[in-house]
Amino acid sequence: MRIRWYGQSAFLLTGEQTVMVDPFGDISAQAKARGMLFDYPAIEPVDADVLLITHEHGDHNGVDRAVGSPAAFRSTAGTFESPIGEIVGVASEHDDVAGTQRGPNTIFRFELDGLRFCHLGDFGQPALRPEQAAAIGAVDVLFVPAGGGPTIGGQAAAELVRTLRPRLVVPMHYRTPAIGGLDPPDAFLEALGAPVEHVDSEFDPVELLGEPDSPRVALAAAPVSG
Repeated sequence: MRIRWYGQSAFLLTGEQTVMVDPFGDISAQAKARGMLFDYPAIEPVDADVLLITHEHGDHNGVDRAVGSPAAFRSTAGTFESPIGEIVGVASEHDDVAGTQRGPNTIFRFELDGLRFCHLGDFGQPALRPEQAAAIGAVDVLFVPAGGGPTIGGQAAAELVRTLRPRLVVPMHYRTPAIGGLDPPDAFLEALGAPVEHVDSEFDPVELLGEPDSPRVALAAAPVSG
């Protein structure tokens, strides 16, 4: 099993089958027009069995990055059958005012190679509602936004981790040298207080698993151009 982080909330999970989540292409022109720094390199097209898009923003919905006729689940809540088995999409919001500013966000829960994954997308609610936590259920690996701004930040992200009790936490959507407008992950790491493993942008999650009451954090190296 390998996880590759491309920056922002974009990941490729490769096991017996391949899942791509929230990919992006070349959005430098859009970022420049909005006065934003976005220097993550565009993701090269990759064969994928499943494509998951949590919401329809340009740095998350580069559907042409996944090739090979993947089964695509795009910004939709529900329970779905897929090439990797059941996928659960949980409705949530991109902001703390019921989605009225930034719209909806879909949390995806799925299983791959015997591990239970949850990707929170651009979760912006103050906290998970009980019915959302129940729909997500048990989690081994949790991808959680940690950079504040349009999503939750340090303290709220740490509380969410304590609610879901994953064995491994992968922070995402935070400030790096490639992107501005977000906070670095420091406040989240301090609030969570879990052991941190600094890993490459591609890593094996199985080697890093902790326990539900003592999770570990995989802090991946930010991808760079070239």
